[in-house]
Amino acid sequence: MSADTGWAGVNWYHFPDLAEVRARLDAGADPSGGAGCWEPPLHAAAERGALDVVAELARRVDDVDALMRGRSALWTAVAAARFDAARVLVEAGADPWLDMMSGWSPARLSLAGSEPELFGGGRSLAPEESAMVAEARRLGDLFGPPYLDGFSVACVAGIDVTEAVRRLDARVLTDNPEQLMASVDEDPEDSEARWMMWATNVPGGVVLTQPWLYGAQMPGVIKALSAGTTCYAMYANAKSGNQGSLARDGELVGWDLHPGGEPDEDDPDVLLKYLYSYQALPYCYAVTGLEPQDRRSFDGPPDAWIRIPARDWWR
Repeated sequence: MSADTGWAGVNWYHFPDLAEVRARLDAGADPSGGAGCWEPPLHAAAERGALDVVAELARRVDDVDALMRGRSALWTAVAAARFDAARVLVEAGADPWLDMMSGWSPARLSLAGSEPELFGGGRSLAPEESAMVAEARRLGDLFGPPYLDGFSVACVAGIDVTEAVRRLDARVLTDNPEQLMASVDEDPEDSEARWMMWATNVPGGVVLTQPWLYGAQMPGVIKALSAGTTCYAMYANAKSGNQGSLARDGELVGWDLHPGGEPDEDDPDVLLKYLYSYQALPYCYAVTGLEPQDRRSFDGPPDAWIRIPARDWWR
């Protein structure tokens, strides 16, 4: 979007009030433009703006259902749980059943949210979709934020601790767990601590956790764990945010992913990513089909402390 659309200097994350928006529009600002911002004003308002600003922009745009990255302003409002803004947009002519986002219209998406009757129509999710919604709420309650930075976790479907140990050529440590934790706390980046991890069985598979470092997400680790199955791993990087990676059948198929992030336009997993928006840790479990019943796989105590061989796991 060009710099002459009338919105230069506007910070859409500290949303302007109606008076400023109206003044800019009256001065010739393009209601569909967004200089200085990567999204159109109506989409930004649908997610973060006051309702009167949403109504004003919706009244002025050429197309209230215009898409940005595959989604309309109404879809954005629903995804952000801004249901009052969604109602304002519908009153302005937005179509809740307009097909987008791999078949997930705003109205269909709303069926998975906290106001499934938002648009009426008597429709409902498929049974398997409803089950996904229920599981997302359960995992969200179980692993509710905040999380500490600096940990890594690898969720592996269909194997157990014994098999994970075998695949990594690791050994189970028999030392006193309190002494092991004390040695890690003393220096988490110590040459010995970097090779130690937790391993815990959960319904559906196994979880490897390194609460103090990135080890559980190293490419060689997740490739070895994923032989014949799927492994999704994450490192909570204090500098750059949550970094996800995906391995299938011994091959790294995704790196620098964004667990807890929003879906892309042609994403086949729109519902899954919507349900786990801003819930990075629960997403790691859900995407691999693991169903933990408690927090032990993340908080401890684990089923086993293990030590992997000291070698180059970055390949």
